[in-house]
Amino acid sequence: MKNYLLLIVLLWLNGCGEGHRYAAPQEVQALRTAAVSAEQEWRTYLGDAGSSQSTQLGQLDKSNVAMLREAWRYDAGDAGQFDTLIPTNPLIVKGVLYGLSARKNLFALNAATGKELWLHAFDKPFGGKGSGRGLVYWEGVDRQGQDVAWILVGLGHELFAIDAITGRRATTFADNGVLDLRSGLDRPVEGLSVNVIAPGTLYGDLLIQGFGTSEFHDAAPGYIRAYHIPSGELRWTFRTIPAAGEPGAQTWPEATRATIGGANSWAGITVDEQRGIAFVPTGSAAYDFYGANRAGDNLYANSLVALDAASGERLWHYQFVRHDLWDRDLPTPPNLIHIMRDGQRIPAVAQATKSGHVFVFHRDTGEPLFPIEEVAVTGAGAPGEHLPTTQPLPSVPPPFANQQFAISKVTSGSHAYISELIQGMSISAPYHAPDEQGIVIYPGLDGGAEWGGQAYDPSTGMLYINTNEVPWYFKLVPSVAEGGLHVMSTEFAYLQFCGSCHGADRAGNGQIFPSLQNISAKYWPWEVYAIARQGRGRMPAFSNEPWYYLAGAIAYLYTAADDEIASREASGNITGYMADGFHVLRDEHKLPGSQPPWGSLVAMDMNRGSIAWKVPLGDYPQALAMGLSGLGAENYGGPVVTAGGLLFIAATPDAKLRAFDKTSGELLWQTTLPAAGFATPAIYRAGQRQFVVIAAGGGRVDQPSASTYIAYALPESHTAGNAR
Repeated sequence: MKNYLLLIVLLWLNGCGEGHRYAAPQEVQALRTAAVSAEQEWRTYLGDAGSSQSTQLGQLDKSNVAMLREAWRYDAGDAGQFDTLIPTNPLIVKGVLYGLSARKNLFALNAATGKELWLHAFDKPFGGKGSGRGLVYWEGVDRQGQDVAWILVGLGHELFAIDAITGRRATTFADNGVLDLRSGLDRPVEGLSVNVIAPGTLYGDLLIQGFGTSEFHDAAPGYIRAYHIPSGELRWTFRTIPAAGEPGAQTWPEATRATIGGANSWAGITVDEQRGIAFVPTGSAAYDFYGANRAGDNLYANSLVALDAASGERLWHYQFVRHDLWDRDLPTPPNLIHIMRDGQRIPAVAQATKSGHVFVFHRDTGEPLFPIEEVAVTGAGAPGEHLPTTQPLPSVPPPFANQQFAISKVTSGSHAYISELIQGMSISAPYHAPDEQGIVIYPGLDGGAEWGGQAYDPSTGMLYINTNEVPWYFKLVPSVAEGGLHVMSTEFAYLQFCGSCHGADRAGNGQIFPSLQNISAKYWPWEVYAIARQGRGRMPAFSNEPWYYLAGAIAYLYTAADDEIASREASGNITGYMADGFHVLRDEHKLPGSQPPWGSLVAMDMNRGSIAWKVPLGDYPQALAMGLSGLGAENYGGPVVTAGGLLFIAATPDAKLRAFDKTSGELLWQTTLPAAGFATPAIYRAGQRQFVVIAAGGGRVDQPSASTYIAYALPESHTAGNAR
């Protein structure tokens, strides 16, 4: 226990940051007075409420993009040694850029120069790696009748309002400037896991908010709520796990429905402001991979739910995965698009999925606008499971991600290495039920599509999607503790990340997987943490998990007594099943275990339902060191399309920011960032110049962390009088 506490202390010290830094508000006011129009800035997460990830700015175009230069950079100085990243798509409002640092502190910059105006520290050094993807700007009259401008920031279970001009807490919002999002979920507040990952979306004076939650049996129910701004009062709730008597309640078992969690919307919510419709993508019910306690289809998990934005009333829904056992959350906000068909312009909503498909529906009715087929669920699954017979997949448009898994032959040893690692696992079916033999999921648990979003070009009808084409794998292992393991126990953490390879008794198999029973004699706890984070030999790197998940597993290695484990195994009963961890399938060089491409950028013609072009996206640094390039790479963050014919995207582990020709996929420009830019860029005008800004925070795919924002623009000599 002493070693465990020491590990926690060291990680805590690593997370400590700085305090507030405030500047005179006159400078902010001056910028706001001289600002350009709203359509030339980036005042909403992902560009607008419709999640278009596009701009009508055209100063940058194919003829001059090669002249892009760094205009400014800003470093908040709080990157961690281990686990920080910056997934933030910043806002640019009235000449001021608002962003979150590596430690999820809020700052304001002069958008033209990058000069810091103020920094508000939240004293949350362990802000989740996946949280902080964006912000909300609101201005109006507060409860005291004062004209105000606020930045709304969700961190953990708290929603903060910060004065956009001064950087200080807006105390007239909610309870002294803070709203507790755990309230109103029909569960005891204490211990409830609620974490704002993507920002809410405004509709008039309502903030429609989703959240992330635990993926285990203690998960909060993923209700969608709308809060009045500026008061913070709850105005409506849509129960994604219906209560008794509500539509959809019959798709859950009556005995357990009130205790099941998940079915939450963590990816972000798209709003059609003209129609007053909120399009809500939801995730899977908890527990993700074993659903013996949730027989039925489990509405409204894994669904696109169209709600009346003013009242929360359900208008229509479509469920993409019934009784999900594959962690096929809807990973991204849907895009509002239009489809030209028979001379008519049809309002549509497009939802990209982890499986690598795009489903398209009429916005008003939910009618599918392209054919959808049913594919079989295969395999027997784990004992006690309730398997659906089929799942829906569209036949048009074609998948944007590869669907057929083939073992890598990139190096001479890759095929044999991967074949041995997945021996006996199912690798062929898109919906093979998880079992104790194991399954390979391709595309993996991070997609296909992922949280960076897709860019839609209304002038051409093209939807641009960056996709992961990397396999993941896992096995189900039985829970043998009497009454089941508590999900917060260190033993649960060990079984989740280590048990399938090293065994519940930590003895390994003496060959591929070594014994961990006497690990304290070989390594300090922080050395084991470094091995777990970075990988070693045949052991995969746990590079995506929060530090505290791994800390629990490591604590178990140093505190569990062998005789206690043996006694528990002898007397315990199998009470359920759990996945043995979240593993990217990699070869001995930590390259994906499938044939390339491993990541792609795709242009999809939504009028025709066809792929216009597809090119590999990015490279792994270790592949480049081996002389391998053009194979694509796992990527996080999305693209932005411009009126100048360009598509900007970072997202890759080779730390590049790239500009592509949006009509052909030709690479026109690229630059090297100080760290990988696992975020979606923002594009805006300040003064006479058009800027492209990206958060270069690293921290994923084994890449080092940083805390830098960098903006690029044409040289000032090329922009005078040309501020389109």
